Amino acid sequence: MTLSGVGKRGRSPYIRGMEEPTRDHGPQPFDVLMDRWKLTNHQLVEASPEQLNHKQVQKARKGRQLTLHLMQKIARALNIAIFERLEKAQQEVFVEYLHRQLFNYAKAHDPTWQDPNEALIETR
Repeated sequence: MTLSGVGKRGRSPYIRGMEEPTRDHGPQPFDVLMDRWKLTNHQLVEASPEQLNHKQVQKARKGRQLTLHLMQKIARALNIAIFERLEKAQQEVFVEYLHRQLFNYAKAHDPTWQDPNEALIETR
């Protein structure tokens, strides 16, 4: 930092440049799925057998960057919450969601992915 308060690149060191990564990724496919399955944050927390709290679910829905472990925990809780709501015949054809399908910043995310459970959502 120079005496003028401006960094080496000619900008204030306290302002993030556009080339630097962000931790806020905007609306996520996870949030859309929660709405489509008509699930609330509380229902997801209640269905989870792991320690999952409302703050973690809210961060996931808003698009804050999560660790891989938390993305996987959210995916497991979502699958359980949905599975418990389905009838026996529907449970047999339900395809579990993976974390890379729920978060657009996850490694190996495919933006062209089509939901295999589309027919189940429409019958709800």
